[in-house]
Amino acid sequence: MNAKSIIQRKRDGARHTVDELRFLIGGALAGRVADYHVTAWMMAVFFRGMDAEETADLTRVMIESGDRVPPIEGPVLPVDKHSTGGVGDKISFLVAPLVAAAGVPVPMISGRSLGHTGGTLDKLESIPGLRTDLGAARFRDQVQKIGLAIASQSANLVPADRLLYALRDAASIVESIPLITASILSKKVAEGARALVLDVKVGSGAFMTEPAQARRLAESLVRTSAGLDLPVRAYLTRMDHLLGRTAGNALEIRESILALKEGPDGTAADLRELTRVLGGAMLELAGAAPAMEAEARIDQLWRSGAGLAKLRAMIEAQEGDAAVIEELSLLPAAFRTVEVEADQEGIFCGVAARAAGDWITESGGGRLAVGMPIDPTVGVELLREPGSRVERGDPVLRLHLPEDADEETVTKRARGWIRYSESAELPSMILEVVG
Repeated sequence: MNAKSIIQRKRDGARHTVDELRFLIGGALAGRVADYHVTAWMMAVFFRGMDAEETADLTRVMIESGDRVPPIEGPVLPVDKHSTGGVGDKISFLVAPLVAAAGVPVPMISGRSLGHTGGTLDKLESIPGLRTDLGAARFRDQVQKIGLAIASQSANLVPADRLLYALRDAASIVESIPLITASILSKKVAEGARALVLDVKVGSGAFMTEPAQARRLAESLVRTSAGLDLPVRAYLTRMDHLLGRTAGNALEIRESILALKEGPDGTAADLRELTRVLGGAMLELAGAAPAMEAEARIDQLWRSGAGLAKLRAMIEAQEGDAAVIEELSLLPAAFRTVEVEADQEGIFCGVAARAAGDWITESGGGRLAVGMPIDPTVGVELLREPGSRVERGDPVLRLHLPEDADEETVTKRARGWIRYSESAELPSMILEVVG
């Protein structure tokens, strides 16, 4: 067995054995298989694909490459929620504490910003003092103790994923559905989740812009998870407009805290819908509530303040300043802000997600390369609710600017992000359910 023959087999459309995958992945991590061989093999996978059983085998081999979080004990299944990434996507900060408040363990390994989409860890780290580098033992103990942890992937958790992702990114083969599937599921199984809800974003502001492409990814994740004994449900959700009322690290933490304080009635309609649906699905798959009652249970916990209390407990456990729950002014704030007015009358229906996300990234609120520092203060804030009528000259956006921003240039650019509609009726955020 050698790397060249394995590459040739996949190039010619053959199905890999587990031993071939172990030879290739294990050899790459040990330095016995060159990076260029691994890249060539992934390019063959990109064009030839993998079936569900083969993808499950790859996922297992990746899990075996490092440590696993010890089993999290309890009467219900530990459950996680994973999003493929969007602009203003703060759902984790709502569903994770609400589901944990229902007595369901939520182990959540999350990622950082790259490109135009925000990163959960970068947003969390805008809370003064909060740590996301917990390590496997501390991560598991925290979930066991308070029911919730949102943390970074440790060096020993699925190290194969780190290597493969870096090579995929360098070779422009990130979009390979079998490799995406194995990357997502290997981390979720290794972190201790035994059920998973997937939020597969679709639209101009998403990684997957076309519904058919997103559906293929969702179906691959659901089929592959069946071979891993991992119950999974995937939702295809809209990502053309900024989600919620804000985009930007500290702004999104602020909005999440306010949403948990004010309850569903005080939360943006799109954020409210996704929180109920995804949170309810998490309770259902974990075995904590039947399907007909799960969303109502999320609503009840939300209105009771139990989700806010659970978020506070997580912040304290991860060494953050929990006073931020009462004093939102403790969050970092922008150097200055500027308001953007509507340039026509009509029904305001939001802000183009990709355009706003690109500006945030270019202004330092995201990163164009791994390791770049983040400015947590940069962002966009809606001043009017989508579906409301506006007149020309009405303020509809507030931009939170970096110190060196040119207000006139940015304001002119931001007017091009504003979207108008002929109808005040807002469409459902859920496009399709898979699994």
